[in-house]
Amino acid sequence: MIGGFEVSNSFLPAMRKYQSRNLKKAYDLGQYAPLYRSKLLGKLKQIRPSGERLAPINLDFGPIRFLIARHFGFCKGVENAIEVAYETLEKHQDRRVFMISELIHNSFVNADLQQRGLRFIKTAKGEQLIPWEEIKADDVVITPAFGASVEDIARLRTIGVDIQKWNATCRFVENVWFRAKELGEQGYTVIIHGKFKHEETQATFSHSRVFTPTVVVKDMKESQILSQIILGHRSIADFERYFSEKATPGFDPTKDLERIAVVNQTTMLATETAAISAHFAKAMEEKFGSAELENRVANTRDTLCYATKNNQSATTKLLQEKADLAIVIGGHNSSNTSHLVELCEEKLPTYFIESESDILSAEKIRHYAFREAEEHTIAGYLPIKEPLTVLITSGASCPDAIVEKVLDRLLSFFPRSKTIMELMEERQSAQKKGGEISPASTRVSKIA
Repeated sequence: MIGGFEVSNSFLPAMRKYQSRNLKKAYDLGQYAPLYRSKLLGKLKQIRPSGERLAPINLDFGPIRFLIARHFGFCKGVENAIEVAYETLEKHQDRRVFMISELIHNSFVNADLQQRGLRFIKTAKGEQLIPWEEIKADDVVITPAFGASVEDIARLRTIGVDIQKWNATCRFVENVWFRAKELGEQGYTVIIHGKFKHEETQATFSHSRVFTPTVVVKDMKESQILSQIILGHRSIADFERYFSEKATPGFDPTKDLERIAVVNQTTMLATETAAISAHFAKAMEEKFGSAELENRVANTRDTLCYATKNNQSATTKLLQEKADLAIVIGGHNSSNTSHLVELCEEKLPTYFIESESDILSAEKIRHYAFREAEEHTIAGYLPIKEPLTVLITSGASCPDAIVEKVLDRLLSFFPRSKTIMELMEERQSAQKKGGEISPASTRVSKIA
């Protein structure tokens, strides 16, 4: 019994079966593909670099050059979620269609779905928009990419909604839930590296707590505090101070931290999760000795999301190039996008935008300062120099079509007569050899 509802374990196996089947689809998105897909970027993504695997894509237009991360934008989990949402709306035009909360963290996608009739039951922050009492058994309710809490699943089942039928949960999020269950059954306490109020962490926390004591740490600072509690260097009062609201009821740090397993919110920095895991392993080794380490700390490397890791690794590789600024595109409340911003900010001036509309002119850009949750209009973001090199990447919930519009918007400030797509098609047509696109087509010749 959790949150006043009977909790069944049967949801997890059914969900895994659904995901395995659904992820084999081709992600054609039907009539909605033009809203999200970019023929240009699709072709560029298909071209494999001849050298370094993560070498950035180079688009050189003479006065301005774009270096684009080798991996960026939509992941398979996001594409799956979008396909489920549009397909469900299309098939059930005669019924009310709801989603527990935002499908993904992208305002364009969510607004478009709402215009087509989708209604959100809660906000991304968990605020109730539609009372549960208004949901009826014959309503369609879609589970978002972040998943849903055990409590929400149980509540919908009590109403009579077939929650398994319209599930858009990312399989990598789901994988963390399964591992938490397995680890709990093996006697491990789960430590989640994530933002406690984030929908995904809330869902993972609710699933994990069914099987084992669970606590959430936001970053290395909180991990250090918790490891000091493990070692007895901090008091139980400090646990209550820092973690009481982020731990399962009745969590006892004197006994519940003797065997641990670290999993993560899949959109967190993978390198930070790895560092946090290593930090806890060191603390456990100090307390119990190296001979006990394997028994005390579970190996959870298989819970990391490959897509998040690839985007972050590609951005790290991108930052090895010399450039004048970086532009990161994605939703303001997108965790994985904010981490790409963090990586870029360490190296050079970085601007976080949602779409091309935030590029106000060649002189001004609307930048989102995610730490303060504030937008700022910044003047002089484009240095007056030639050639100008701009690094480009985008979050996992950002459509490629928006990235292309950003490139086109920036190009509009420089002499040219055609769109990027037109230029690329001309050069690809001229450089095709035996039906294959030459890798040289990733470099666009200078515009006279």
